[in-house]
Amino acid sequence: MNNNYIWPYANEMDQEERVSSDVLVLGGGIAGCYAAIAAARDGKNVVLVEKGATIRSGSAGTGFDHWESACTNPCSKVTAEEIAKAYIDEQDGYSNGIAHYIECEEGWHRLKDMESFGGKIRDTEGEFEGADFRDEKTGLMFAYDYENKFTIRVWGSTFKPALYNELKRLGVKIYDRVEATALLVKKDGDHDKGIGAMGMNVHTGKFMIFSSKTTILTMSRPARVWLFDSDQVGLCEFRPTQSIGSGHAMGYRVGMEFTMMEKSVKGEFSASGRSFPPYSTGNNHNTWYAATMVDSRGVEIPYVDRDGNELKTVKERYYPAKGQKFFLKGGVIDNPKYEYRGPETLEFDELIRRGYQLPFYADLGRMPDEERRVIWGMMVGEEGKTKIPVLKNFNERGFDPLKHCLQSYGTGWQSASFLAQERQLFGAPGGIFHDWNLETNITGVYAAGDQLFASDCCGFAAATGYYAGRKAASASENYIQEEADKQKILEEKNRLYAPLYVKEGMEWRELNKAISKVMQNYCGGVKNDMLLEQGLLLLESYEKEFVPILSCKNPHELMRTHEVMDILTVSKMIIQACLLRKSSSIPLCFERSDYPEIDPKENDCFLVISQKDGVVSSRKVPKDYYGDVKIEYEKYNQDYKEEALKYVE
Repeated sequence: MNNNYIWPYANEMDQEERVSSDVLVLGGGIAGCYAAIAAARDGKNVVLVEKGATIRSGSAGTGFDHWESACTNPCSKVTAEEIAKAYIDEQDGYSNGIAHYIECEEGWHRLKDMESFGGKIRDTEGEFEGADFRDEKTGLMFAYDYENKFTIRVWGSTFKPALYNELKRLGVKIYDRVEATALLVKKDGDHDKGIGAMGMNVHTGKFMIFSSKTTILTMSRPARVWLFDSDQVGLCEFRPTQSIGSGHAMGYRVGMEFTMMEKSVKGEFSASGRSFPPYSTGNNHNTWYAATMVDSRGVEIPYVDRDGNELKTVKERYYPAKGQKFFLKGGVIDNPKYEYRGPETLEFDELIRRGYQLPFYADLGRMPDEERRVIWGMMVGEEGKTKIPVLKNFNERGFDPLKHCLQSYGTGWQSASFLAQERQLFGAPGGIFHDWNLETNITGVYAAGDQLFASDCCGFAAATGYYAGRKAASASENYIQEEADKQKILEEKNRLYAPLYVKEGMEWRELNKAISKVMQNYCGGVKNDMLLEQGLLLLESYEKEFVPILSCKNPHELMRTHEVMDILTVSKMIIQACLLRKSSSIPLCFERSDYPEIDPKENDCFLVISQKDGVVSSRKVPKDYYGDVKIEYEKYNQDYKEEALKYVE
């Protein structure tokens, strides 16, 4: 850093601000915005705290291209129950039946809300008129399964500004550039009750105390645990690099329950310093589904349906096989053929046996005009981080999808393949355990979006956020404002500001790299007790030896330091969960050399963990603990029936 650099913000390190509300929302992404809107609509005094700038913060800040599981939209041919159960079955039961049913039942409602806020969800200009994926009556456009029409293509880059404007209109008090760092809890009989949170302004260093009747955690899932490269961050990450699971760390420190934290998948295309910007290369999944793929000679690679039948036309790729009710979003070339997933191309090994030659390319020029334009122009352009870095820059540099192909670096054939020990909390990862109200084991504290276990996409975040918001708003009527323990406040202040007083110490990047190396070496692809215990001992030594010597010069560096302290907490939680599961599990991507048996009956369950005062405890919960999703949802949401009617189109 330039020694003459002057910090541009006021120094408020010695100041303290207290804020009170009925409902406190921590995190200003899609889930947090919808939670705040729901609570404000209920007439509650709502405060939203966001580390970045709410207008563009979170994983959806730059946009997204589709809204999954809008099962109650007017064109859908499937029910919320069918798709929610498909999600559960796809993960062999290691899934969040509660949250997925909420997503499927209310996802369309949140899209209609978005449209009323000013977000774009339809082809109102007729740009794709006549396309198979466009409904001519409603202007809605669908992805993946054109028969059942439950995944909607959207202009996601318009969504966060629209949500921000609605928050302002409703009078939600927004605290941007404020990091939440700790939950405030108080003993309430046999239970702990949440009474607010603490944090710090990341520009000025001012200490913040938020008192609330109820609190909603809507922060991100963990990241930078196994993979961190301080020189190559940013565009290669699917989610913002500052979204690192602070909410998980906050919850774990006060005794909150988590599950599936032992689950981690092998590094995918979005990982710091190990990949390309998402969707900047040709492929055939998600945003690019179902792009025509060719090998290095230009020979087309065939798609097959669920039953292995080769598909002859592009149109067939978007319709279920004979006897198949529906399918979920498209996979990649070497994915197996799941019951609910397809159509797909042949598996990678089979392609090589048949003589197809690497590298592979996506050739949009061989697709019908409307399919080419909707992939390169809408989907690539609305998905996270693609509008400027990919679509605009590629077009300006001469890329023409009619003439040119983009090389594919997908799983199985990429030139920089990820190692087995390079894991991620991707897919449907672990997170906070909760009940049908999305309430945690801490009374008055709720969770939504990426904070939940088996979290999913933007539709999932919006639906669970709004749901948690209305539950927290209702519950707030039963509570009063309570004063925080002065000693707890003092302890948090001391913890937060300590790195400012270390003159010659360790920088946050060094500790982040050290943590990642521990997780690679001791909590990688294959695990056993000895490796895990050694890894935990190393992390504990870092906590004792390195955290006290962390050093920084300004509030921004201090925020980054806090992030790495949270990454350390999350990493310990992951290893502790891994130690507790004494068997291997394919759906959890969990392999132990000392317990090779796959999901024995006694371990075929959710492992729920928590810690209090450094003592870790766990309990086993049946995978179907939430009961029949449709029946239980209706039991808990009688009060929502009337509101839901206004979303019928």
